[in-house]
Amino acid sequence: MSSPQITELPNLPWVHIQDPQDRTLDRLAQQYALHELDVEDCRHRRQMAKVAEHAGYSFIVIKTIEYSRETREIAFHDFDLFVLRDALVTVAEGKNTIVQRTQARLPHEPEFHSPQGIAYLLIDFAVDEFLPVLDEVGDLIEDLEDQVIERPTPAVLQKIFVLKRLLIDFRRNTAAMREVLNHLMRMARPEQQGSLYPYYRDVYDHLVRSLDFIESYRDLLTGSLDIYLSAIANRTNDVMKLLTIYGTISIPLVVITGFFGMNVHLPMQNWPGAVYVVLAVLAASTVPLLVYFWRKKWL
Repeated sequence: MSSPQITELPNLPWVHIQDPQDRTLDRLAQQYALHELDVEDCRHRRQMAKVAEHAGYSFIVIKTIEYSRETREIAFHDFDLFVLRDALVTVAEGKNTIVQRTQARLPHEPEFHSPQGIAYLLIDFAVDEFLPVLDEVGDLIEDLEDQVIERPTPAVLQKIFVLKRLLIDFRRNTAAMREVLNHLMRMARPEQQGSLYPYYRDVYDHLVRSLDFIESYRDLLTGSLDIYLSAIANRTNDVMKLLTIYGTISIPLVVITGFFGMNVHLPMQNWPGAVYVVLAVLAASTVPLLVYFWRKKWL
């Protein structure tokens, strides 16, 4: 069982727990009177981003994002914060980059040496990771648009649906984070000296921008899907056109050969040169059709 990572600042204990199942969380819950439902939310992952206000603290669930360039997969993880008046307890599963980045920034940002200030930095770093991932998604969609035009295959269609599901999950988590920032902005007092309201508003603007990108990318994917369906329909029309042309050309051939293939007495039946006459008739019925289709640019 992992030991908690403890960050000490002047008059501010910050305890970060890397394993939600660590019994240290129970001890801290008893020490700071943390609600059992909040502790349960920490241990049951994949919660929605939210804020729960209590008498002595605020419980905040935010979402951090993880993107793999090798597999091109995106995953969202829970990051839980217990923001007390004089202490901060954070819980996340495994190592987290936003903790390391916050610890690196704190020595240079004394104005954020408070539980609320550190909570802001953690939220800010978590949201800052959204836009770079969206840029990667935008590049994937751009490549996908080229593939849809050049090679509309079932594999391309599968990529479109995978990206659409990814953006749906992205939008759900980003919208929940926006509601968290809405709540924090309402709780902050703009007129109060040292208020975090301007900082939270800046993070809120980043989330709104992320949602705008998500909606734009969803529209682009819908357009790519329409292009794919149109390309497949055009390809089907081309195939049907060729089959129709071949069928039209073969109709006189079938009629003539069927006529001379009847098992009855026919003219020129015993004449050795009759086969050349039949071939000439077949050619005379086929060549004009080919010339007509060629002039119509159907061939």
